[in-house]
Amino acid sequence: MLTTHSSLTRRVATAAALVPLVLVGACAGEDALDQSGSDSGSDSGGGGGEVVIGGQNYTEMQIMSEMYKALLENAGYDVTLKLVESRDVYAPEMQKGNVDVSADYLSSMTEYLNLKANGPDADPVASNDPDATLEELKKLAEPTGIEPLEPAEAQDANAFAVTQKFSDDNSVTTLSDLAGLGDPVTLAAAEDCPERNECKVGLEKTYGLDITKVEPLGFGTEATKDALKNGEVTLGQVGTTDATLDQLGIVILEDDKQLQNAENLVPMVNSDFLAEHGDVADVLNEMSAGLTTEDLTAMIGKVDLERELPADVAKEYLTEKGLLES
Repeated sequence: MLTTHSSLTRRVATAAALVPLVLVGACAGEDALDQSGSDSGSDSGGGGGEVVIGGQNYTEMQIMSEMYKALLENAGYDVTLKLVESRDVYAPEMQKGNVDVSADYLSSMTEYLNLKANGPDADPVASNDPDATLEELKKLAEPTGIEPLEPAEAQDANAFAVTQKFSDDNSVTTLSDLAGLGDPVTLAAAEDCPERNECKVGLEKTYGLDITKVEPLGFGTEATKDALKNGEVTLGQVGTTDATLDQLGIVILEDDKQLQNAENLVPMVNSDFLAEHGDVADVLNEMSAGLTTEDLTAMIGKVDLERELPADVAKEYLTEKGLLES
């Protein structure tokens, strides 16, 4: 995923050479993060101190970060929120202790650390099994000075969609159903889709789809969804938390053979910070335990479609779930 939602590889791409090391605040006027960005390690015992939350700067992660912020403020912490465009900006800073907490994606963070540790040709270790992937993430994260907490059920995974009309007319609700039609398939997707196992390669190998053409219109972009609606392609690459699909008459096909890796939302925490503030794990794990993909999609819709503020949506959700007092 990985710098933005416009790319299939938005979560794993290495962009350190392209992105300056400047962490910008979610609200105007916040200072860029420097080496003294978090002095929370001096406040032992948990239940207070300073916390810097880092992460990527798009709707989904804005909401996740605002939920973390609200919960930690409620627990007595002074929270600074710093959102950027790339994992290559905030992840190294979390290893240094300049960022304390971030929300991330289970398989994407695992493969990010795998490539950093073992080189660009490293064999993948993430899979569609969230428990197994979490164990791999723990092993890779430990020597870097960060660690994962408990993943949520909610995940934003790669997915493939058709129009609701196509689904109804052809009784197609899964990718296997689509393959069973035996018809050639045109696909709108990210530019690198033809070489990716989670895209064209896997769709052909795992499902037996006959993909005759890939239109490089982007991951979940308006162009991809327009091509679907207009009948220019059969299949479009989207994300599982895309809140616009329903109103566009587009439906995700079930990945019934589990081609896609587990991309559950998982809190990542600096290990030294966590050792001195163990209550942070309790606070964030409690939220993760109840967060579903449907919850996250609904919140994204409130921001992207109804133009509510991420902070307001986050607090409303947490209050409804009894995690914050009204």
